[in-house]
Amino acid sequence: MTVDSLITEKCRRVADDNKHVIHYWCNDIQPNRTTLVFLPGLTADHHLFDYQVQYFAPIYNVIVWDAPGHGASRPFELDFSLDDKAHYLHNLLATEGIERPVFVGQSMGGYVAQCYLELYPSEASGFISIDSAPLKRQYCTNAELWLMRHAEPMYRALPWRMLLKSGSKGCCTTEQGQQQMLNMMQSYTKDEYCRLAGHGYRMLADAIASGRGYDISCPALLLCGEHDRAGSARNYNRRWAAGESLPLKWIPSAGHNSNVDRPDIVNKTIADFVEAVPVSTATTHL
Repeated sequence: MTVDSLITEKCRRVADDNKHVIHYWCNDIQPNRTTLVFLPGLTADHHLFDYQVQYFAPIYNVIVWDAPGHGASRPFELDFSLDDKAHYLHNLLATEGIERPVFVGQSMGGYVAQCYLELYPSEASGFISIDSAPLKRQYCTNAELWLMRHAEPMYRALPWRMLLKSGSKGCCTTEQGQQQMLNMMQSYTKDEYCRLAGHGYRMLADAIASGRGYDISCPALLLCGEHDRAGSARNYNRRWAAGESLPLKWIPSAGHNSNVDRPDIVNKTIADFVEAVPVSTATTHL
């Protein structure tokens, strides 16, 4: 079965205008079945999780969104915080009657999940981080915060063709992964891409600099590609796993989008994790 035959596009308005509509996709949500909420990374859209949707939609409830300002969720004013983003997600899940899902967040999606857990600490059954990093201030240097706040002008200084090449090849080790990332990047103009990336990094810096606890209050698992070259992702994951006593699984022959480079391993790992989450508490349909 194709991905499009497994899920249906929906939308949720978050303001009384046409500039704040979030598009998301889900299958037929069934009561008392585990729900997986897939959260793509910065500038990526819902297609980032096509391999996971195709694998899990016949088994579990699945929801994947185009985050505000991404993909079909445009236009969207880029003035929201990471807290706002988590609130939007919470309201979306409430619309579908979902409680206590398992969050699967790649890169920025992992940050969104951590923020959600901070704001709604008892409302998740599990969290899987894919090539993401911790939100706790202790793991981030002042220099890294500065770079996040100044990412947009650095992106704008590069030719669009160079951005497309470095962004697609830098995220993935495989041809299919690089082509998928290139397709997602090409859905933006250079100006759109730079504004979206710049806002995302500033939003992230603000969340980290707040110094909040961001404790993970549910079972969690860290996944990271062995060849992840995005910033200090591999170092972050080593320190995160050690500092918070979290299990860490390295994905062989994979880059920053390890769920695309090695969907076979990532899907099996997600399935094993979810099997350990009690189904009776994972999802409730209101």
